Amino acid sequence: MSRKAGSRRRRGRRTLPRVSASPAIERDTGVPAWHALPAGEVLARLEASAAGLTTAESARRRERYGPNLLRLTPPTSAWTILLAQLRSVVIALLAAATIVAWVTGDRADAAAIGIVIVINTAIGFATELRARRAMEALRGLEVPRATALRDGHVAEVDARALVPGDVVVVEAGQRVPADARLLDAAELRTDEAALTGESLPVEKDAADDVAEDASVADRRTMLYQATAVVAGAARAVVVATGEHTEVGRIGAMTSAIAEERTPLERRLDALGKRLVWVTLAVGALVVALDVLRGVSMDRALETGLALAVAAVPEGLPAVATIALAVGVARMARRKALVRRLPAVETLGSATVVCTDKTGTLTAGEMTVTRLVVDGREIAVTGAGYEPDGRLDGDAPPGLVEEALRIGALANRAGLTRRDGRWTAVGDPTEAALLVAARKGGLDPVRLRAEWPERGNVPFSSERKWMATFHDTPNGLVALVKGAPARLIERCARVATAAGDVPLDAAGRERLLAQNHDLAGRGLRVLALARGDAVATPDEESVRDLTLVGFVGMTDPPAAEVPETIGRLRGAGIRTVMITGDQQLTAAAVARELGVLAGDETTLDGRELTRLDAAALGERIAHVGAFSRVSPEDKLRIVTALQSRGEVVAMLGDGVNDAAALRKADVGVAMGGRGTDVAKEASAVVLQDDRFATVAAAVEEGRAIYDNIRKFVFYLFSCNVAEVLVLVLAGIVGLPQPLTPLQLLWLNLVTDTFPALALAVEPAGTDVMSRPPRDPRAELLTGSFLRRVGAYGGLITAVTLAAFVAAIAGAHPAHAGTVAFMTLALAQAFHLGNARSSGPVVAPSAAFRNPWAVAAVALVVVLQLLAVHVAPLAERLGVQPLDTREWVLVIGLAAVPAVVGQGVKLVSGRR
Repeated sequence: MSRKAGSRRRRGRRTLPRVSASPAIERDTGVPAWHALPAGEVLARLEASAAGLTTAESARRRERYGPNLLRLTPPTSAWTILLAQLRSVVIALLAAATIVAWVTGDRADAAAIGIVIVINTAIGFATELRARRAMEALRGLEVPRATALRDGHVAEVDARALVPGDVVVVEAGQRVPADARLLDAAELRTDEAALTGESLPVEKDAADDVAEDASVADRRTMLYQATAVVAGAARAVVVATGEHTEVGRIGAMTSAIAEERTPLERRLDALGKRLVWVTLAVGALVVALDVLRGVSMDRALETGLALAVAAVPEGLPAVATIALAVGVARMARRKALVRRLPAVETLGSATVVCTDKTGTLTAGEMTVTRLVVDGREIAVTGAGYEPDGRLDGDAPPGLVEEALRIGALANRAGLTRRDGRWTAVGDPTEAALLVAARKGGLDPVRLRAEWPERGNVPFSSERKWMATFHDTPNGLVALVKGAPARLIERCARVATAAGDVPLDAAGRERLLAQNHDLAGRGLRVLALARGDAVATPDEESVRDLTLVGFVGMTDPPAAEVPETIGRLRGAGIRTVMITGDQQLTAAAVARELGVLAGDETTLDGRELTRLDAAALGERIAHVGAFSRVSPEDKLRIVTALQSRGEVVAMLGDGVNDAAALRKADVGVAMGGRGTDVAKEASAVVLQDDRFATVAAAVEEGRAIYDNIRKFVFYLFSCNVAEVLVLVLAGIVGLPQPLTPLQLLWLNLVTDTFPALALAVEPAGTDVMSRPPRDPRAELLTGSFLRRVGAYGGLITAVTLAAFVAAIAGAHPAHAGTVAFMTLALAQAFHLGNARSSGPVVAPSAAFRNPWAVAAVALVVVLQLLAVHVAPLAERLGVQPLDTREWVLVIGLAAVPAVVGQGVKLVSGRR
């Protein structure tokens, strides 16, 4: 390489700026705010020209900047997921018990406990084995090919080869291949909804004056990677590629968020740690007592092992996993797909639901809702692009038809029916006008045939109106629609029921007031006008128009949204709307939906950026809607809510939602229109895209948590009874009633099947009428532990009573069988105490969960097999019982259940 070339490359390294797009980053790093600079200065700073780069220069820059690719986070490996299952405290305690059993020579017990570990680990691993590629979906946003100027010619190139300084050409129907500053644009509009949340196509203008601190949604001089060009064409110079684009920044921000443990995982982990210390303390005490009484060390260790087995609810990890899996199945039936198991319960813990507006709270389809002619307002019913609805109001029919005709003919959109539903082709605003015409009885296709078009003036950001020219028996007419203020300037008359009336200054003020009234309700307003006897189909002919009326449109609330917000509020859950729309629109929609309650207000993105973390955390409790927010803003909102102790569910569908979805306690994505990025960053995906499904999922989550408490209560009261039986027997000098293998059998059979039945217990009737539980509350509260101790003590008493009664006239091994059977059946019958707070003695209540009845029957059958199938009885060390002993066993085993139902009856009457 020549010295001159080397000098040129070194000079390029010094002067070419590092690329980014965020104003916050620009202020910190000195990177220019490309959107705020004139196009000529952007070219100068990039050492580029409007004619594009040469092939050689492009190759040199590619060495410096790398390919235009997004950097991906590797998926979680199967080994990592497997090791996560083994980090459970309960699993660790079982592993220690296995080692003790093996060392003391009890290989059968060691093998049995080892099998339990394998089963628990396998269930958790199989359920959690997912390729959690939060960023893999970004690959789908990369544009494979691009049109660029190379060596002064237009050429199609591999989009991965684009570099800062390249000049690209885009037109309607294409996606933008990289972040770029506009050089020139003709009638350009882009769909940036997935990136910014802006519900309508954005008009772009290369010469617009944009503030340096403007949000992404307000940067009309910029194009952003993966956004779609809806109309027009443009040339733009690339300023950022790969990970430096807006999409790349969102990807980096999302991948930097560590996956946090759910409230349930934290509660179960705390429970396991407490269990370890209790088990070690009780085990050490009993072993010490045995040694002091002269029992051999092997025998003392065997007793300690039995205590460890008795204290550990071996079925807890499996039952908890299966309970969540049952919740997954229930939610799937209600159109909510769960991608991460603990998210099932987390939804039930939610105290705040943060949600995108467009397509989540609203239908995501522009709809004409108001038509104003001759000063009279007409309501247009129906939502979306389905032509089902009518016009309600008292207005001159001729003027109504004329207004609808203008909207249908001054139009470049279309409607098509796909998969049984109507969808828009082109601008959604113009599609809404076609739907309104159909609701009014007009056929746009027939209109176009009857009113042949002879020319047009396309929409532009400078004009803010468009016109089409049509042949009629009375000559050429112009049909015009556009921004009310601009069109009123060109109008000389206004159409009324009595005919066209000259428009004076007072009349113009009245029309502008009508426009402001409609806009103040959150509607997007267009004016409709006609020009009669037009000389030529050009812009100069669009003067001295007659204003026919206004049309107001909005993205209407999605079905059941206001009712669902009210239902969530009744359950003590706030709904917070987060949108890229303007503050006026956000406030109007929030009021219409019922999002704003009491003293709640709205907060705009610019004001939000001026608040530090402390100020935002203090103010956020009174904000019900956020407008004009960026992806970083959404992340800050979620973080601020979490800092106040809230459990946040975040709903979204766009790339701009990915970081907030991942940061939230549970991210919920739309399955139909949601981007792959949003889905991969979420724990739950709504198949039907209905906000009402969120309330259904919250209800299921609360029911699952209730069921988890029920089976934890059941398992712990059973395990407390097992521990107390061993401890009290040792203290009073009785032989040990139960062996480690018998306890393991009880924990896996007597405990597990009834606990599984509790996992499918139907939801209580009050599940959505009570406030959310305190996110900081522990699973084992004081009252909960007192109930566990009371029922555990009662089961202990009947078991020891049976053992003492049997040992007086039988061999200890035979008395052990009596204790074994009494404990097993007492635990099975205790299932009724663990179910609902009311008694289950009535048949309607008892059979509300048929699985509970089946579980008790199964336990009884298995216990009979245990004593009557010789190989199993020999392994367990049990013997058949006679009639008198069965009467003793059943009579005592029923006592805890009878007492529990009596307590429920008395408390219910109180």
